[in-house]
Amino acid sequence: MSAARVLVVHCHPSPESLAAAVRDAVCDALRDRGDRVDLLDLYAEGFDPAMSRAEWEGYHEEGPNLAPIRPHAERLAEAEALIFTYPTWWFGQPAMLKGWLERVMVPGFAFVMPDASRGPRPGLTHIRRIGVFTTCGASRLTSHLVGLPGKRILLRGLRGNCHPGARTCYHALYEIDSAPREKCAAFLARIPQRIDRLLGARTLPLPTAGSLARRNLDGA
Repeated sequence: MSAARVLVVHCHPSPESLAAAVRDAVCDALRDRGDRVDLLDLYAEGFDPAMSRAEWEGYHEEGPNLAPIRPHAERLAEAEALIFTYPTWWFGQPAMLKGWLERVMVPGFAFVMPDASRGPRPGLTHIRRIGVFTTCGASRLTSHLVGLPGKRILLRGLRGNCHPGARTCYHALYEIDSAPREKCAAFLARIPQRIDRLLGARTLPLPTAGSLARRNLDGA
């Protein structure tokens, strides 16, 4: 049985953080299943989250707009599942991860821009699973009262650019600043089970050249 191809996008400045432990637990669980893990550590790679003026001016030039971020786009185009590990800051993603989304999810690759006759269409239809594993300083109640904007960005906004039947998972540890060691350990211990529920017992179909993302990369 073929291994699932999973792109894990990690974002935290410290390799000794709880978020790093979450990243390791996710990657270990995937490898124990026999899945193929591509770890994209944004801080370790020194990713620049700021969109330049040149990128902004060329944002709608499909094909050329991939040039500044092509290596990341290629890794995304080869995945069938996408998992994010990061700390929730100010109820959303860290600036570096938000910048990654803004720079990599460009028209003609991640989606098709709407026109007078049709709305936006997804470009990442090869992505069939999206998982979020995050830590939060706020309580569960406060996070829900604010509206969970970080969760909505990835599991509603980004999901809209993926396969229509994409399955999602959101696993969050709240009040981490006062969480006892036992609570953190229990959270980490539940990660393999959440991974299994997200990906299922069988692997997903491998990405094909039929997705807009793959076609654009091949033709750019």
